[in-house]
Amino acid sequence: MSKVKRVAALVLEIVIPLVVALLALCVGRYALTPLDVITTLIAGPSPSEPGPATMVVFNVRLPRILLAFIVGAGLSVVGCCFQSIFSNPLASPDTLGVSAGAAFGASLAILFSFSIAGVQAFALCFGIVAIVFTFLLSSMRKGSGILMVVLAGVITSAFFNALISAIKYLADPTTKLPEITYWLMGSMVGASYFDLSSAVPLICIPCIILIMLRWKLNVLMLPENESVSLGIKPRTLRWIIIVLGTLIVASCVSVCGQVGWVGLVIPHMARRLVGTDHQYLLPASISMGGVYLLLIDTLARSLTSGELPLSILTAIIGLPIFVVLYFRKGARGFDA
Repeated sequence: MSKVKRVAALVLEIVIPLVVALLALCVGRYALTPLDVITTLIAGPSPSEPGPATMVVFNVRLPRILLAFIVGAGLSVVGCCFQSIFSNPLASPDTLGVSAGAAFGASLAILFSFSIAGVQAFALCFGIVAIVFTFLLSSMRKGSGILMVVLAGVITSAFFNALISAIKYLADPTTKLPEITYWLMGSMVGASYFDLSSAVPLICIPCIILIMLRWKLNVLMLPENESVSLGIKPRTLRWIIIVLGTLIVASCVSVCGQVGWVGLVIPHMARRLVGTDHQYLLPASISMGGVYLLLIDTLARSLTSGELPLSILTAIIGLPIFVVLYFRKGARGFDA
């Protein structure tokens, strides 16, 4: 891709999210025109007797839209980084078992009737426990490299998924079980500024650090001896990226449950747009991931009278996209 096209892509990566967010603010059971939304945003929240448009925009849709964009961006960045450092086109935020660990923590908190803050705290803590478990398993066999880390992640994920099944078995089938099942499928229902305040630092700060490290991600794709000659310690850098990705994934799961396919599909779409240079690939993943999940969430709350779980739509839409990418470019199109 030429430099002009890459600059144009960067501009679009800023403009398109703003346009999509504006349209998402208009869509819902209480319909608004773009002019109504822009006027309401300029006027700001009214502390005394806010009108219906102000309440809908600032209290209901805006926090949900911001959260959907941030979660989608975070999952996409993690998927992009994991696909690169593991040299595996099928790597995703679920690869190391963090999602399963965070889901177990949240399920446990729901089982014991904890508050929303407690559910988020448990999800975050057990997500971190999962990556520690993965690290301990992978370090039991020295010199095994990145393959052992991936295998340890598979073991960790299977272990926590088994624990989730045990919690479902123990849960009250009339109250707790439906709540746990719905939460595990992912949803932005009830998104609030509290969710934003708890999730934004643990998602955005690691994302910023990963963007600052993006040139080193390019170096990691070289043979290890060349990376070392350029002053990079591949093993240390990989674990730094893994820890940052863990914080992002655990935070995403803690506020909206498990959302699949975003971190797997979007990085491949971004590579088709800007290439494999992480200086452009990571910003593209942020923009496209945020827009994608924002569109999915808008569909989830507007297609039916109820709320569709996010993972249903991400799977229905993401799978065909993944298949099309595969058959259009073949295996070479999936090089990390």
